[in-house]
Amino acid sequence: MLKTPIVIVNFKTYPVATGESAVKLAELISEISKQSGVDSAVSPQTIDLASIAGKVKIPVLAQHVDPITPGRNTGFISPESAKAGGAVGTLINHSEHKLPLDQVDAIVKRAKEVGLSTVVCTADIEESKKTAEFAPDMIAVEPPELIGSGIPVSKAKPEVVKDSVKVVKEINPNIKVLCGAGITSGEDVTKALELGAEGVLIASGVVKAKDQRAAFQDVVDGVLKFQKR
Repeated sequence: MLKTPIVIVNFKTYPVATGESAVKLAELISEISKQSGVDSAVSPQTIDLASIAGKVKIPVLAQHVDPITPGRNTGFISPESAKAGGAVGTLINHSEHKLPLDQVDAIVKRAKEVGLSTVVCTADIEESKKTAEFAPDMIAVEPPELIGSGIPVSKAKPEVVKDSVKVVKEINPNIKVLCGAGITSGEDVTKALELGAEGVLIASGVVKAKDQRAAFQDVVDGVLKFQKR
């Protein structure tokens, strides 16, 4: 379900991407994605997942699921419930929801059992290498100190992107490697793709923008610029 190059927009828990605002933002992203031909996906809060999935054609990802089977697990999120709500995949191990690697492995396995695509977030080259052993569909490398900073990893630490792609592909060439952290513009996206990334994971650069439409269009234009080269 997740094609590359892709732009995944993480809504986090920002008020401007909650409830009806989340639905409107997802519809905006879906519209621009269709018009441009650039693949995109959104990752809203769990409570907004079903309402968004029922209104857009682009993939919707959960922000997290737990490595559980349905039953007596109050307060947890089963992969089955995410899928039933319309999710086609899930983020795992975001820096704001960090997990031990054995749990990351367990979630990847459980998600695969129910047919969910997996996007595992990593902090650096070493974690990317370890995570590749779990064979997720995608790995999004995001140095945590750059998240929300406005300083893109593709510029501040280009070697993290390039070397993460290298070590992941050596372990499993089928894993797609994305770039995240600090990406706010089309220029940032183009640079990430030039370094070997196959997409980007972005949040505040779009979600918190004064003009969300213009911000996402700029990001999409960055993909189109790379594709024309």
